[in-house]
Amino acid sequence: MRHIRLFAATGAAVAALALTACGGGTGAQDEGASSPDVARTDASGTSGGTAAGTTGTTTGDATGTAGGTASGATVTRSHTPGAKPDASAGRTSKGTGTRSTVLCNGTNTTVTAQVLKRPLNHMLLTVKNTGGKICSLPYYPVLRFDEMQWVPQADEATQPQAVVSLAPGESGYAMALLSAADGSGTGGQTAHKLTLAFQGYTPNSSGGPSATPALPAKGVYYDSALKVTYWEQDLDLISGW
Repeated sequence: MRHIRLFAATGAAVAALALTACGGGTGAQDEGASSPDVARTDASGTSGGTAAGTTGTTTGDATGTAGGTASGATVTRSHTPGAKPDASAGRTSKGTGTRSTVLCNGTNTTVTAQVLKRPLNHMLLTVKNTGGKICSLPYYPVLRFDEMQWVPQADEATQPQAVVSLAPGESGYAMALLSAADGSGTGGQTAHKLTLAFQGYTPNSSGGPSATPALPAKGVYYDSALKVTYWEQDLDLISGW
């Protein structure tokens, strides 16, 4: 896969976003835990199922919890690959009585990072809007494990048709492939800290303060195969990724 070095000119914008995000999040973090499979979370941030997930709280006034049952089937996507978020989508409200839309970030959301047993070597990222306004999740999460010196890229095939917008209490999702199942990945190591940076309405721009969702106490193994999906409003769209 293609790695982008922090100080390379072609990846400077994304790298800066990942590095500067480290100091952006606030709030105490809970200890993370593994889950047996993909979780299906409802608008309130809590789901039923055979296994309970673990909450990793950043900032805001609510905590998201994930749990669920297995969902490994291939899912037919409804989005159009190559579609770009509208740079002006929801920034201001129009008409009387409507609310303005803000960017989702570490100040108005809670974020959980849930390591899954199925699909193998995957981690589910859940962002719950804990603020009082609709918030937008453009593009994809920018991940940084510990002091990682490169930026994981996104699978362009998962790009949604429109930017994801979350009403208060709603959740958005992304998936991370942590390592190659066939052992073809290189530079494998175990991380104990995750910083998640949010993007703005233009690619590689900052969306505001970052989040630091908790990881399992034993850490998370990743290698050069690490990549992510775009944010999705419907978990089913990436549950079979």
